[in-house]
Amino acid sequence: MRAKTKVVALSLCAVMLVAASVATTIAFLKSSDSVKNTFTVGKVSITLDEAKVNEYGQTTGEVRVKENTYKLIPGHEYTKDPTVHLTAGSEKSYLFVKVENGLSAIEDDTKIEAQILANGWEKLNNVAGVYYREAEATATNADYPVFGNFTLAGNADVASYASAGIKVTAYAIQADGFTSATAAWTAGNF
Repeated sequence: MRAKTKVVALSLCAVMLVAASVATTIAFLKSSDSVKNTFTVGKVSITLDEAKVNEYGQTTGEVRVKENTYKLIPGHEYTKDPTVHLTAGSEKSYLFVKVENGLSAIEDDTKIEAQILANGWEKLNNVAGVYYREAEATATNADYPVFGNFTLAGNADVASYASAGIKVTAYAIQADGFTSATAAWTAGNF
């Protein structure tokens, strides 16, 4: 009987071993998939410069600069062509320029403001000297001239304006998320 019990026990162990082997080889129906997201950050990037000129406002053909010095002479025309450059890869943006014209009282009929408006810039409501325009997203550099020159009146008292100047400052902010240039200007806290 002992031999029979041993045979039954061994047979039972063999059956359990076979059952365990079969259970581990059973394939389940299953599937998996994934989505990978890569995030980049947009940008808005500008520079501002103007043609290099001599003291009489004549271009020298040199590399564009951030500053020029002028000798004021009544009735004389000077090249001053500040240009905003929107850098390649920039998002759709609002561009702003603040023009502080210390010579406006002695300009002749060719006014700087008229040139700014003719170049596609618009006055920003309730902000003196600030103009804006929308710029589309760009894959290449894009240039936005502000104005091209200024001329002093023939009877200008230039001695009273010896320390006056024309200062142009450019700003940019993404257009996405803003319903107007005024909202963008306010949010930019320029």
